[in-house]
Amino acid sequence: MKPISRRAALTLGSLGVAGTAIGGAGLIWSGREGQGAAGGQAPDSAFGAVPGDTLRQPSELRSADGLLEVKLDAAPGRVTIGGRGATTLGYNGGLPGPTLRVRAGDRVAVRLHNGLAEATNLHVHGLHVSPAGNGDNPFVMVEPGDSFDYEYRLPADHPPGLYWYHPHHHGLVADQVFGGLYGAIIVDDPGPIPAARERVLVISDITLDESGNLTRSSLGERMRGREGELVLVNGQLKPNLGMRPGERERWRIVNVCVSRYLRLRLDGQDLRLLGLDSGRFEAPESVDEVLLAPGNRADLWVTAAEGDGVLRAVAYDRGSAGMGGMMGGDALGGTTGIIDLATVTVAGAGVAALPSFPAQRKPVDLRGAAVTARREFVFAMGMGGGMGGGMAFTINGREFDGGRVDTTVRGGSVEEWTLTNATQMDHPMHLHVWPMQIIERDGRSVDSVLWQDVVNVPARGVVRVRIDFTGFPGKTVYHCHILDHEDNGMMGVIDVRPADQPLA
Repeated sequence: MKPISRRAALTLGSLGVAGTAIGGAGLIWSGREGQGAAGGQAPDSAFGAVPGDTLRQPSELRSADGLLEVKLDAAPGRVTIGGRGATTLGYNGGLPGPTLRVRAGDRVAVRLHNGLAEATNLHVHGLHVSPAGNGDNPFVMVEPGDSFDYEYRLPADHPPGLYWYHPHHHGLVADQVFGGLYGAIIVDDPGPIPAARERVLVISDITLDESGNLTRSSLGERMRGREGELVLVNGQLKPNLGMRPGERERWRIVNVCVSRYLRLRLDGQDLRLLGLDSGRFEAPESVDEVLLAPGNRADLWVTAAEGDGVLRAVAYDRGSAGMGGMMGGDALGGTTGIIDLATVTVAGAGVAALPSFPAQRKPVDLRGAAVTARREFVFAMGMGGGMGGGMAFTINGREFDGGRVDTTVRGGSVEEWTLTNATQMDHPMHLHVWPMQIIERDGRSVDSVLWQDVVNVPARGVVRVRIDFTGFPGKTVYHCHILDHEDNGMMGVIDVRPADQPLA
């Protein structure tokens, strides 16, 4: 069977015949505009009347001498969105929370204080750190008013890149992330990546009533995966950012939306993709679009050309066909229309070209590795079960049970997983702690090395990945990163045993 090349990659992926993609939730080359109706901004309620301010960067907390000590206070608070006051959730009063900047080999100590009225916890999404004890442990519960001390020790060879943090207390994840609990993590490169400026763009969505209070989602929204009426960049509506002609910036973009896929375009400007999630390409890839499923991140070089531009999320159909009656009578959000996220103003004197992209370490390739186990994970939805007897969200026929281990793995082994989507809508699969190498989509092999920690599995699609379970023993989870689906059962428990311990 002919393998899929990088530029022709995965034609049978997330966009079907609309474009070509890396890893489903990843890199897309396409000259087409959005599927569905062109135009049609998402409704901005009373919050869309004020033009966007200059793009602000989240506050940043940086490690020193191998240590970052942080206190994160998760609590409701007042913020300004689109010129109007709003009450949201946030870490340390910010929307988003502070960016944590560290280096490989660092120790990160986080005291999480719960100022909410319900239990919460913390997940460091994508970091390759221990899931045990006070590490990246999704089974920890921090009760209202309490604090918990997390500690993460990054390996000396931890991949550089963009990661993020958010709550992961089962049953409340979607509400808390949708409300504003999220922030970026940057693991610095060992050497400089030339750019005139670096920007962090945390893209989220939220729905507020006319008084600026968070609204409750409906049963139908939770079944299909909610999408907010307001789409924000660093907590702002349609901010502006300025560049000079020929200036190159590095944009680190994270999709923290609960369910919304972001098919991003910046027409008229030069875009080069450096990597996705924790993966890094050996050389930048020229792109017209980048598709990010919920939880995905992109590392982009943006070189400004003459003329202004608009960063847009264009139409993406994540699988609404035939789901209307089952999902409360209406189709999925986000299948039509264009959302303006930010404006780019290019003005002033031109600048000289920066140095070329430095050579990167060749990524590990598991396609030639010995595979110790092969497993299939089937994502399904059906009537009955959870959500008050409405719809059951399952992996291999089971809804989540934190007291049950679904998959037991020997530490240090390489496994091959087949991710099968038996439903009519996309499901982005996330595995904590260990990234996945995508090797095949719908029976077609991938001829390049593609690593992600959120892998989109298109409706009725099949994706094959390989995982190297090195580094850490312990229990953690894998799940659909449409967080409403995770909260309602589409999650399993994995136990990685030390290599010298029996699996039974």
